[in-house]
Amino acid sequence: MIRLFLLLTLPLYLLDQATKWAVLWRLNYGDEIPVIPHFFYLVHWRNTGAAFSFMRDSNWFFLGLSAVALVVLVVMAWRGAFRTRVGGIAWALLLSGILGNLTDRIWHGSVVDFLLFDLHIRFANPWPAFNVADSCIFVAAALLIWQSWQEGKTV
Repeated sequence: MIRLFLLLTLPLYLLDQATKWAVLWRLNYGDEIPVIPHFFYLVHWRNTGAAFSFMRDSNWFFLGLSAVALVVLVVMAWRGAFRTRVGGIAWALLLSGILGNLTDRIWHGSVVDFLLFDLHIRFANPWPAFNVADSCIFVAAALLIWQSWQEGKTV
């Protein structure tokens, strides 16, 4: 687990923080820079809630939830819950994502989002802005679902 932390969690956490600081340094709040017009933009948005601004203005709640999630992940790893390769990678990704957004909530009072895709979907147009930490959490969840599905298959 220490190896995964050093090779995956730490670099992704640092990438997340570096990209967010670049956004804070270069863009004013609310700015949008088209990278691929009508599809992909760099933005400077903030989120005090969860995905899709769920429970907006609940930064303290999500700060506490993140801290509890970190403790639970460490205890689960210590007890051997992430023994498989996929489980270990998911653990490392979850840690980097939670740590990245937790750092934002502590330092900035909200999560800094900067990647915005306009997928031209009626119910989510544009898709909510996100960041590297959010991507890590999403990929970790997908890996855990995939692993669960694989374990459920009959051999």
